[in-house]
Amino acid sequence: MTRTIDRRQLLRGATLTGGGLALAACMPAWAQSVSAGIVKPLPTVSGEDITLRIAHQMMMIDGRESHAIGINGTVPAPLIRLREGQNVRLHVENALDEDSSIHWHGLILPFHMDGVPGVSFPGIKPRSTFTYEFPIVQSGTYWYHSHSGLQEQLGHYGPIVIDPKGVDPIQSDREHVIVLSDHSQMHPHIIFKKLKQQGGYFNFQKQTLAGLLAGKDQSAKERLEWGAMRMDPTDVADVTGSTYTYLVNGHGPRDNWTGLFRPGERVRLRIINASAMTTFNFRIPGLKMTVVQADGLPVRPVAVDEMQIAVAETYDVIVQPADERAYTIVGESVDRSGMARATLAPREGMAAAVPPLRRRPLADMKDMGMGGMDHGSGGSMAGMDHSAMGPAKPAGAAAPACPPEHAAMGHCKPAGDAATGGGQQGAMDHGSGGMDHSMRDFSVAPEVKKTPTVQTISPMPVDRMGEPGQGLEDVGHKVLVYTDLMAVDRNPDVRAPDRSMRIHLTGNMERYMWAFDGEKLSEVRKPIPFLKDERVRVTLVNDTMMGHPIHLHGHFFELVTGHGEFAPRKHTIQVQPGGTATFDVTTDAVGDWAFHCHMLYHMHAGMMQVVSVRPRDGDTK
Repeated sequence: MTRTIDRRQLLRGATLTGGGLALAACMPAWAQSVSAGIVKPLPTVSGEDITLRIAHQMMMIDGRESHAIGINGTVPAPLIRLREGQNVRLHVENALDEDSSIHWHGLILPFHMDGVPGVSFPGIKPRSTFTYEFPIVQSGTYWYHSHSGLQEQLGHYGPIVIDPKGVDPIQSDREHVIVLSDHSQMHPHIIFKKLKQQGGYFNFQKQTLAGLLAGKDQSAKERLEWGAMRMDPTDVADVTGSTYTYLVNGHGPRDNWTGLFRPGERVRLRIINASAMTTFNFRIPGLKMTVVQADGLPVRPVAVDEMQIAVAETYDVIVQPADERAYTIVGESVDRSGMARATLAPREGMAAAVPPLRRRPLADMKDMGMGGMDHGSGGSMAGMDHSAMGPAKPAGAAAPACPPEHAAMGHCKPAGDAATGGGQQGAMDHGSGGMDHSMRDFSVAPEVKKTPTVQTISPMPVDRMGEPGQGLEDVGHKVLVYTDLMAVDRNPDVRAPDRSMRIHLTGNMERYMWAFDGEKLSEVRKPIPFLKDERVRVTLVNDTMMGHPIHLHGHFFELVTGHGEFAPRKHTIQVQPGGTATFDVTTDAVGDWAFHCHMLYHMHAGMMQVVSVRPRDGDTK
């Protein structure tokens, strides 16, 4: 019990001034005993032949020892520094007593070198070595991690930096790699088991009676409406600061990892979200950040104060600290249950004020997939535009038939039922559970299979790529959105799409089941088929109340955000709750490729499929 109390105290924010402490009665434990700061560059490997050894180890986080899986004795794994145009051989020894693997996230390479067991190669057996070999055809900031079981959660991840062939067009005086991650003393399989037993197990920020009486959060009416649908507006993150410590380069908030600068320098920060389950809101109070690269590819400079970085995304930013003082690097978890904290400073031993955690966000009707409705009431069902659910039936008109599967779920009564006189409930009959029916209307999602994995269907999802992300709508400063991003160079393929497809992101939080189109990976009979060099427009529809970072292996795709030939190219995209996101992709890499949510436990629960790109008839390549 003591451990839980101490950890919850750790999550409440702090104030540090200069190199000392501003004492306060409510100051959390980690702020009271903060170190002078760890100034230690990441271990680096480079060259044509690189040896990596995967093994169990112990690591120290905020003065506390913890079990981990690392590479070459470090967590994060060593920074792999390569150069565009070289050929690299990576000899990976697996010293574990179980299979392992390494996936090179965002790298363009032959599919059999991609490192996904069961999809592109058989995996690396215990006490054996596998050699990856491939040409380096790109530059930028990327990362690597295990694709075996839940090893990534234990520390099996590391950064990759690829320098361009010639002069780097992004000029800076120095750079720091910032690897954000999450770590728990609890074994990842125990975490997953607890999520299966109770989806909100780690959520210590639910609404309370005391909050209701104090006029906080939702009104009583809204709470009753959400409760009737068995939905929790505080369900923003599956795994939270109640068990996680949030890390920067393997160090906790109290460790205070520190990157140095000289005032006036252009400092490049290569930011990688290598977490298992945490969306980070990243900012440096007092410093503007200029975004210059997204997922490894250059973008036109965008000045921002904050950005939401989804799991597996990378962003490069330039900062120019002019003053002889320290700045706090803040990686706040999306649910505001904790933060990763580090420092930028001109000298060792300095620290800056650490802002307190902000109020946690609440999901609203838009997050339920009702973005196309009128939300004038501030999220209450009463303010919804009922006409959006279809025209009212004239008096005496026959009600539509009740399909057997809807009757089985209790959403309507078969025709002739004595209790109701037959017919389907009105789509917006809140008093009789009709709202619950509208959230399970498969007619708006014919692609989705009617399985237990589908708890809700978004009735009216809208494109949310121009929005800053949950909790950042009203922060009072500039937050990066996808529509801000524009490619520096014209896209290599600017053809119009040959065809389009929709893929639904589905889940059942009560049973902790996740899938694409209602089917878990174990239930899918065949891969998603593509032909080589097809141009396909893919719309992702989020039918859940949680953001999902979707990653396609082996390809970059162009976000459809109105920038035409200069659309930003990415390999991972965050699909906001209840919203849609659209991209165009040229399937130019023959082979089988993983396609999945990068929330580790979502993927583990089934939110993954395989994309199969096949040669066209007569194509020998």
